[in-house]
Amino acid sequence: MNYTTETMVITVAAFLALLGAAFAHDHLFAVHMGILSFCLAVGATLLVRNVDFSPAGQQRKVDTSGYFDEVIRYGLIATVFWGVVGFLVGVIIALQLAFPDLNIAPYLNFGRLRPVHTSAVIFAFGGNALIMTSFYVVQRTCRARLFGGNLAWFVFWGYQLFIVMAATGYVLGITQAREYAEPEWYVDLWLTIVWVAYLAVYLGTILKRKEPHIYVANWFYLSFIVTIAMLHVVNNLAVPASFLGSKSYSAFSGVQDALTQWWYGHNAVGFFL
Repeated sequence: MNYTTETMVITVAAFLALLGAAFAHDHLFAVHMGILSFCLAVGATLLVRNVDFSPAGQQRKVDTSGYFDEVIRYGLIATVFWGVVGFLVGVIIALQLAFPDLNIAPYLNFGRLRPVHTSAVIFAFGGNALIMTSFYVVQRTCRARLFGGNLAWFVFWGYQLFIVMAATGYVLGITQAREYAEPEWYVDLWLTIVWVAYLAVYLGTILKRKEPHIYVANWFYLSFIVTIAMLHVVNNLAVPASFLGSKSYSAFSGVQDALTQWWYGHNAVGFFL
């Protein structure tokens, strides 16, 4: 997929998100779709700068002979950025406990900022670090460029979009109230798509390796990727109240719901952290 096609796809997605905001069944979903549409529109605008409008025979060639490290450098910046954001929010919620007047209802109180802190540190800071170190390690240990061309960029930017949608959802009050798994159904679906793409890039790189041996680090990364996918999908099985609304209902109830949630929570600590 070239930059022209990618720009068109993102532009269409931005328009669909705008339609979702216009026809939303609740106010929170409308606001969240508006945020999504804005993010996608910005992404499409930035991508236009990379489109090569010169004739087909004169278009610049992309060097694919070496390792694909550009996406890793972007990931390093994102890791540091989200780390600063997550730790800063942690300081703010700590101050809110000591000085209750710092709780600004409804959007910036402790109850809404606390999951922003935990998710930012675990999934934004830690997640970007894990994904990008895995991309670095798998290329060196396999002596092969990342599989899938621009699919690695999709994983990177798709994951950043997930972080933004999750964090803004917490502030707005769009949450399943599930520890470490607060995002609602449509954000969970998007993360599933991104994670499957991540698995494809990683596994594809191993399959096309030039090094006969599969280093043990790659097995550890694969176990992390596959297990987190299983935990995420099962724990977040839910039925949306409306496909144009922010509310959903868990597929489990009562004790089964609690057991599923902490089967997810403890294994996420083991396989993610």
